Amino acid sequence: MEKSQFHAGTYIQEYQYKSFHPTSLDNAAVSWHDLGLDLLLEEATRLLGELSAYSILVPDVDFFIRMHTYKEATASSAIEGTRTQFDEALLPEEEVEPERRDDWVEVQNYSRAMNYAIEALGRLPLSMRLLNETHRILMSGVRGQNRGPGEIRRSQNWIGGATIKDAFFVPPSAERVPDLLSDLEKFWHNEGSDIPHLIKIGLTHYQFETIHPYLDGNGRIGRLLITLYLMDKKLLRKPVLYVSDFFERNRASYYDALTLVRTQNDIGHWLKFFLVGIEQTARSSQNIFESIILLRRESDRKVVQMGKRARKAHDLLTWLYSHPIISAKSIAQTLNVSSQSANALARAFEDVGIFREMTGYKRNRLFIFQDYVDIFSSRGTRGQK
Repeated sequence: MEKSQFHAGTYIQEYQYKSFHPTSLDNAAVSWHDLGLDLLLEEATRLLGELSAYSILVPDVDFFIRMHTYKEATASSAIEGTRTQFDEALLPEEEVEPERRDDWVEVQNYSRAMNYAIEALGRLPLSMRLLNETHRILMSGVRGQNRGPGEIRRSQNWIGGATIKDAFFVPPSAERVPDLLSDLEKFWHNEGSDIPHLIKIGLTHYQFETIHPYLDGNGRIGRLLITLYLMDKKLLRKPVLYVSDFFERNRASYYDALTLVRTQNDIGHWLKFFLVGIEQTARSSQNIFESIILLRRESDRKVVQMGKRARKAHDLLTWLYSHPIISAKSIAQTLNVSSQSANALARAFEDVGIFREMTGYKRNRLFIFQDYVDIFSSRGTRGQK
C-alpha cells in the first residue's frame, strides 16, 4: 500500500500540547497495489477459514474454549504489565499468593469480560454499547476501577511520559471521541464497503487504539474487539482465535507498527504485521486442536483401563478439559462421590500419568492435568507444525 493513499490524521494544537485527530475510516481512501499484502491476506483468510471449520468439527469444542480464553487473558494482560502466568490463572483464588492476587483478579476479569462479550454478541450487534459493558466488567474491582469502568472518557489521556507535555502520544481530545466512535461503528457495519474483513479489522484495531476511548483498558478491549469482529462477520464460528499472544511476543514491533501509521501514514506496514499475526495465530490454534485430539485419544485409552472406576474417570476427564487444576475435594463435589473415592480416583490418575500433584503437600493437595496445560502454554505443543 502506498503511503500517500492513506492519511492517518492531523495533529491539533491544544493547550500546551498537540493531540492526534485520526481520519474518519468510513470516509477514508483505502486501496493498495501491493502483491505482498495480497498474498498475506490470501493466506491469512485461508487459514482462518480452516480454523473456523476445524473448531466446528472438534467434539465438545466448548470445553476447550475456556482454555483459549484464559490463554488470551494472560497474554493480553501481560502486554499491560500483569505478571500472572497461564497455569497460575487456572488456580482457585485461595491458592494464589497474596502478593500476586491483584494480577490474578485482573486476568479473571478479562476472562469474564470476554465470556460476556461473546455471549452478548448473539443478541446485540457489535457496538460501543457492547464494548462499554465489556469494559465495565474488565475494570470492576481492580486497578483502574476508579477510572470510569464502562464509560467513554471525558478528559484527556496520553501514552508514555511523566506528564502530557512529554507524552509519547496524545490521543484525540475527549469532545472529539464520541464522533470518532460513531464513525468507527458505521465502518464496521458499512455493507457497501469493498474492503475485505481482515483489512477492516486491522484498520479498526489501529483506529480504536489511536482514539483510546477509555481512561484505562484500551489495549485489552481493542484486542478483544478483533475476535468479536471476526465472529460478528461469521469469519469465525467459535471464539478460537486470539492474537494477543502474537502481539505480546512481538511487543516492540506491535507498538512500532501502530506508531508508523500515525507518524508516516504507513498503514501498509501495520496491515502486513497484523495479517502475519492472524496467519500465525490461526495456524497455532489449529495445531492446538490437533494436539488436544491426540492427547484426548491417549487419555481415553488410560481411563478405559480403570475397570469399575472407568465411568467416573471418564466424567472427571471431561471436566478436566475446562478445569485442569483440581483438588480431591473438588473432584468429590463435581462427581458427587465420597472423599475416599475422590482421593482414590486422583491416585489412579497420578498412576497413569494424567495427573501431577503440584503442591508437594500431604494434605490440601492440588492436581494438574499437565500435558493438557502444556498444549496451551509456551512449554510445548504436541503435533506442532
